[in-house]
Amino acid sequence: MSGTLQALSKFVKFVGPGILVSVAYMDPGNYSTSVSGGAQFKYALLSSVFISNLFAVVLQCLCVKLGTVTGHDLAENCRRNLPKRLNLTLYFFAELAIIATDLAEVVGTAIALQILFGIPLTWGVILTVLDVLAILMFYGPDGGSMKKTRIFEIFVSLLVAGTVTCFVLELFKISVPNKLALFKGFLPSTVVFENRQALYISLGILGATVMPHSLYLGSSLVKPRLQDYDLKHYGKIEERPSLKAILYSLNYSYAELIISLFLIATFVNSAILIVAGATLYGQPEAADADLLSIYHLLVQYISPAAGLIFAWAMIFSGQSAGIICTLAGQIVSEGFLQWSLPPWVIRICTRMLAIVPCLIVTLTMGEHGISDILNFSQVVLSLILPIVSAPLLYFTANRKLMTVPKPIDERQESDENTTLVANKENFVDFTNSTWLTVVSVTIWALIGSLNCYLVISFLLGADIHF
Repeated sequence: MSGTLQALSKFVKFVGPGILVSVAYMDPGNYSTSVSGGAQFKYALLSSVFISNLFAVVLQCLCVKLGTVTGHDLAENCRRNLPKRLNLTLYFFAELAIIATDLAEVVGTAIALQILFGIPLTWGVILTVLDVLAILMFYGPDGGSMKKTRIFEIFVSLLVAGTVTCFVLELFKISVPNKLALFKGFLPSTVVFENRQALYISLGILGATVMPHSLYLGSSLVKPRLQDYDLKHYGKIEERPSLKAILYSLNYSYAELIISLFLIATFVNSAILIVAGATLYGQPEAADADLLSIYHLLVQYISPAAGLIFAWAMIFSGQSAGIICTLAGQIVSEGFLQWSLPPWVIRICTRMLAIVPCLIVTLTMGEHGISDILNFSQVVLSLILPIVSAPLLYFTANRKLMTVPKPIDERQESDENTTLVANKENFVDFTNSTWLTVVSVTIWALIGSLNCYLVISFLLGADIHF
């Protein structure tokens, strides 16, 4: 029993990064797609939510491994190991993905502020820049001190708890007479292949769930605990974490990530689809609902309280996702370009890149324009994801990067000319296994091809929900 308590006590120390990563998988950009799926196909597309999160778990575990073993996040590894021109190209797409992602956070928060407090959309968009202050206070370069890192993680976790609480309350406000049908929804369904619209929505759920910026985020958030371990045990932080720090952290980081994604991201994305399936199924106006329309539908078909709870959910998820997206912007800029600018300059610049386009559209096109720009941002994300995720697969399958030498006192006696391959006992190999490589490449190819199919169908005039 003492061993179990000791393991649990150690696990608690790792709680945080997975919660932050899960935020990227439940932003307001997911809501309209999930509502459309529930309104048209009831619970049948819950399987798409579950599969999307399985894909996310695999990719994020690769991020955890890359950041833990190399001591560098995905952006830093691109700068250090890829040709300069390719590195700059990837940076361009990564920055574009962050801007597109941030638009959903800005839109969701601005609409929620309008619903709850009557703040005009224009002012709501401007106010969303204030979330940068939270990062400025708590999260310094390279994560800052462990104490500040923990405070930041707790702050974002409270926003996540607010989002989860809102959707728990929404579930209590609906009735699901046939609970067996609900649980069957998590099993693969033929409706996805029999109905083209169901396929489109399923692909939209996939595209809205697996976000490009979360890959850079997940590979970076593991670093503070590795650095803290080496500082405590060796009194210094080397360029690469010690083998003991890696072995101390890796499995617990995996466990915390997987548990967080399934308990938080899967729950929130499933909850909104369940609420829509239970109350809006068969209502034609719900099929094309944007965020503001979803609020009005919940007020009409459930209660005014249900609409207000949804608005608060948008506040909590929009703010937490905005903070995380801004942090990802800093990670990307510093990693790819090794910027020497003060962190606050990088964060504000990243935030303004998303605020300015949204502000222009709000001033010139109003609510309809905001809905259009949100849809366009999801198209951009669908196309960019395969590009920015490809290096992740390459790095984690690269033996040169993922092989860590043992400490000198643990090495076997060997010849000076003994090579890495011939003297494996002196090294620990964290390279992806063959089966993991096959699985991750298959997921990457599947996401890429399906996203391209979705975008092409959209350009050809199909009724797509991103």
